[in-house]
Amino acid sequence: MAIIDLYLSRLNHNLGVIRSKLQPKTKIIGVVKANAYGQGVVPIAQNLIEQGIDYLAVAYASEGIALRSAGIDCPIMVFYPQKETFAALLQHCLEPVLYSRQTWFAFMDCVERQRIPKYPVHIKFNTGLNRIGFSWEDREWLLEQLQHNKLQVESIYSHLAASEEVRPHIPTEKQGEYFQKIRSFFLPHYPNTVFHLLNTSGVFNYPEWQWDAVRIGIGLYGFANRKSWDQQLKPIARLHAPISQIHSVDKGAYVGYNQGWKASRPSQIATLPIGHADGIGREFGLGKGRVIIHGQLLPIIGNVCMDLVMVDVTDCNCAEGDSAIFFDADHTLNEWAEVGGTIPYELLTRLSPRITRVIHP
Repeated sequence: MAIIDLYLSRLNHNLGVIRSKLQPKTKIIGVVKANAYGQGVVPIAQNLIEQGIDYLAVAYASEGIALRSAGIDCPIMVFYPQKETFAALLQHCLEPVLYSRQTWFAFMDCVERQRIPKYPVHIKFNTGLNRIGFSWEDREWLLEQLQHNKLQVESIYSHLAASEEVRPHIPTEKQGEYFQKIRSFFLPHYPNTVFHLLNTSGVFNYPEWQWDAVRIGIGLYGFANRKSWDQQLKPIARLHAPISQIHSVDKGAYVGYNQGWKASRPSQIATLPIGHADGIGREFGLGKGRVIIHGQLLPIIGNVCMDLVMVDVTDCNCAEGDSAIFFDADHTLNEWAEVGGTIPYELLTRLSPRITRVIHP
């Protein structure tokens, strides 16, 4: 089976790098949505708590419920709660982000029916990403609703659309100014509320905007959206798979579905137990993707199958059972992302749960 080795010491290193860029009082919200970006949420969340993380954040209530079921009892904010999950969210003491009047009314209806006072919530504003969030025009209405309903406003925040772009970057600067205006409006009414705007690349690029907290996702796992920043971090995951079989093919023989590869000479073909059902997409077939076997960079040939890939090992002295590395600290996921025309986020989050995760200190 394919294996993802997860190195907690590297996770702690990355958290330390982020902390070194923050003021002592700035809180850190550790983003562990999507199974901790595809890497294994429970051990990573537990380790972050041991390292003194202030908050955890997930995308949906079901992810927070899974953490609660694993015994994790720290504050957990839910970025995109859906109204049909509000009752379960309350039952498991998860903190919703309210981002529209519709979510507001649905949540208040649920809270009032259960007669829960001072429930903690987070308020999301849209400052230019134009994805979700209240608008500036909602501010007076929202303030009135908050004061009338006596919720506990834990934080007010927004999200940058292009925090990694080289400065000066006018759209990002406008978002920062917009959020500062929102902060100035609410701060007199909620002086103890946490205000936050920055994600990982925002911490590197706009440290002056850290305010009360930052949200760190991809940075925990070793990436920061710019090469010079990535060099300060350590990818925490290593993906590898054993060779299941090596077989010989004659010159002119085809390998894989739809005759995706034709042998130009007598060849040795290694088959690995990982495929597009595990997150190695078809875009990495036909010689585009590479794996490392005994230090040699070797091409994935033919079309990637659902459960298997084939590698040309004709010039490699290897045997069945030997390990083929897809990415590690030395051959990073950035290289795979470039080949696939995508970003590390996508490649990490689509790694299948059926890949075995092995935790290392």
